Amino acid sequence: MTDSDTITGLLVTALENTWAAIRAHHPDVPDVVLTVGAGSTGTSEMTLGHFAPNRWIRGEYELHELFVGGEGLQRGAAGVLGTLLHEAAHGVAVTRGIKDTSRQGRWHNERFRALGEELGLTLAHHDKIGWSITTVPEQTREVFRDGLEELTYALVAYRRQEPGRRDGRKSNNNGLTAECDCGRKIRASRSAYEAGLISCGRCGGLFTE
Repeated sequence: MTDSDTITGLLVTALENTWAAIRAHHPDVPDVVLTVGAGSTGTSEMTLGHFAPNRWIRGEYELHELFVGGEGLQRGAAGVLGTLLHEAAHGVAVTRGIKDTSRQGRWHNERFRALGEELGLTLAHHDKIGWSITTVPEQTREVFRDGLEELTYALVAYRRQEPGRRDGRKSNNNGLTAECDCGRKIRASRSAYEAGLISCGRCGGLFTE
């Protein structure tokens, strides 16, 4: 078995190759240092991905960071492609000097919507976070068909949500309430919620407390 055949090797290679394909179609998407880790720590929200400008130093150069939350890999290849394109839109905003968010990066404004649509996404509006609900239409899936196939092959594992995570909405003895990106809510027992991620069939987002 070679390094590229390991779970880590397959995943990182697929993510980097898909990002390279996005850059080939959209030259203003910048190069990044890729990191994969927990998206369920330190916040009541599940972080599927994050673009952070100028987080790495290589000699006299600064490099941007692309973070991919391991929990979100459970959403499958199309969901991960949506995350990459979403973060790529933030990268284009940095390249062009466009302010695409406010409220510490949570509120996605109309400029972000335009960038996301330029990259082939369909964006829906959320009352709390703006134009952030991301779906990948069939036409865009066809453009990145090779990347989707590689991601499908590579996504053999995903990260379990951090155990005992209690922040966010309060639960009671009858269970807890979880909400997804488009505002749909479900109730579930604590044990069922912590057994694995629950995704929304409407927006593709994850239900979080």
